[in-house]
Amino acid sequence: MNRIYLDHAATSPMHPEVVATFSEALGAVYGNPSSIHGTGRAARKALDHARKTLATSIHADDNELIFTSGGTEADNLAVFGTAGKKDGKHIITTVIEHHAVLHACEKLERDGYDVTYLPVGENGCVRAEDVKNALRDDTILVSVMMGNNEVGSIQPIAEIGELLKGTNVTFHTDAVQAFGVLPMDVDNLHVDLLSVSAHKLNGPKGIGFLYQRKGTDIAPLLYGGEQERKRRAGTENVPAISAFAKAVEISTTTMQEKTTVYKQYKTIFKTVLTKCGVDYKENGSNSMPHILNLSIPGIEIESFLINLDLAGISASSGSACTAGSIDPSHVLVAMYGEHAAESRNSIRFSFGLGLTPEDIEQAAEKTAQISQRLALK
Repeated sequence: MNRIYLDHAATSPMHPEVVATFSEALGAVYGNPSSIHGTGRAARKALDHARKTLATSIHADDNELIFTSGGTEADNLAVFGTAGKKDGKHIITTVIEHHAVLHACEKLERDGYDVTYLPVGENGCVRAEDVKNALRDDTILVSVMMGNNEVGSIQPIAEIGELLKGTNVTFHTDAVQAFGVLPMDVDNLHVDLLSVSAHKLNGPKGIGFLYQRKGTDIAPLLYGGEQERKRRAGTENVPAISAFAKAVEISTTTMQEKTTVYKQYKTIFKTVLTKCGVDYKENGSNSMPHILNLSIPGIEIESFLINLDLAGISASSGSACTAGSIDPSHVLVAMYGEHAAESRNSIRFSFGLGLTPEDIEQAAEKTAQISQRLALK
């Protein structure tokens, strides 16, 4: 059976050129970048080259990047790092953030901080005006994701950044899902901190970075050596960082092409469902091109996902699996309400490397067949 992978928003396969770069570096670049001998200097050269490539991709300076173990650590460093350096006990975020931000904020609440969780509309977007109205004299951090990982909704980051200019509030965006998909310029976005991860754009797992604007102060989470300008202790993972840079090179040069292709995939998928007579609704608006989240009346998501898997299609609900049961997605609950049908009948298809229009058409046909069969029960 030809398996069709439509869960690229969860993680993505490594690009063959990235695998080659990773494999070569694993064998050849084994020195410690902090060592002063030739082997260490070779590792430092590879590290510096990768750092420049990655910084250029967001129009930042090389020394504004902090390499991390991925998006979760980058988000935690942004949230806890800001709280550890700034006076004030108020944080603003949204109800649709990734749990790397939400759970970090919940921990700070237990430590005495006051967190405002801004709502979103049925379009899946927060309003910049709501951010403005939530600001207080003791606000230290605003954290709003760039693109939602479940419904793909693109948040008004530049607009929020503009209204925070001139304030003492640190502005962080979790750009993990959007990096490699949307063009980014940290100055145009007016962000102080920005989190990304390699495995969402055909790079290796276990590597990411936090962009830290010059003059933005954060406390470290890890203590040890003086790597990353004393901001993140631990010997740098040079092979993974080199592979990350290669993935970004590829994603940057193919971004426009991929956007066109993914939009085509969305059209194909929805057209097939319509032709097959499937009743559906697309969740979210102004969404990223690679994410298609659909509500299909009459189905239960757990059995739907199992049947898709048996048919060779890998997709997800965006919901959390806990103790063998699927809990409603916190994003869809935020958009539609706790008891809304959308929180129980929505599925996320996400596109990426290796797919063809034929794959999309076949997946949509199987989706239609399964949804119609399950709706009859």
